[in-house]
Amino acid sequence: MDINNKSVSLIILGTVQDAGSPHIGCTKECCRDLFKNPDNSRKIVSIGIIDEINSKTYLFDATPDITFQLQILQSKSGFNSKIVPDGIFLTHAHIGHYTGLMYLGREALNAKNAEVFVMPRMKQFLESNSPWDQLIGLKNINLNLLSNEISVELTDSIKVTPVLVPHRDEFSETAGYKIEGPLKKVLFIPDIDKWDKWSKWNKNIIKEIEHVDYAFLDATFFDENEIGNSGMKEIPHPFVFESMELFKDLPEVEKAKIHFIHFNHTNPLLNPESIQTLNVIENGFNIARADQVFVL
Repeated sequence: MDINNKSVSLIILGTVQDAGSPHIGCTKECCRDLFKNPDNSRKIVSIGIIDEINSKTYLFDATPDITFQLQILQSKSGFNSKIVPDGIFLTHAHIGHYTGLMYLGREALNAKNAEVFVMPRMKQFLESNSPWDQLIGLKNINLNLLSNEISVELTDSIKVTPVLVPHRDEFSETAGYKIEGPLKKVLFIPDIDKWDKWSKWNKNIIKEIEHVDYAFLDATFFDENEIGNSGMKEIPHPFVFESMELFKDLPEVEKAKIHFIHFNHTNPLLNPESIQTLNVIENGFNIARADQVFVL
């Protein structure tokens, strides 16, 4: 293939919150039928980067669905890629975002020095707790330390910059990522507490959106009716309706950059035919779906 025809692309490998859909123990309508008839598109949030120019692949977040997601990433790569990507970037230490690393261990793939990119507290967490420290000891994974807002040039076509965001940081800090390809820039923030809380860190989500071409943003809950006020105190996220209100005065071209992602099993945006889905689309925003591809 002519090098000029090769590209860098982003593929959506999953869109669902940490515990998946159907959700363990859920007897509500949102999950009941899925136990009998699973929807194979409902994988936990992850994105992949395919660099055809340099024949490399990268994974953002190692989810419990990593077995399927790595297979998809490899099959979509268009070149003879390895099942283990050239780099795995972790956002934080909540179950849907790092526990897929266990499948790189000797009970499963027994990977050899898989390159895993982490922030300082995430690195300490993996090094200090079993079974994750075993992955390091057996050289299944090799940890690469990242620093807030310090860019890493993965190839001459891809640059990645971690950016800290406020979240429930019991075990590690939480990072979003800016990903820069030859043509387009991406902001990936699957988890954050509230946008106004980030503003207290001198970060403005509207300004951040201005500087990218695609923004994949936390949409865990559509509104407070999904979980109740007491639950929201334990797991705060920006409600989708709050985000739409915050972004309502943006020009249409800016709204079109926003792709909501990371849906709780109760979130009606998982249903492409729901009233809420129609409302999001009519207001000029987008909803991330599995297998979507974006050229970078």
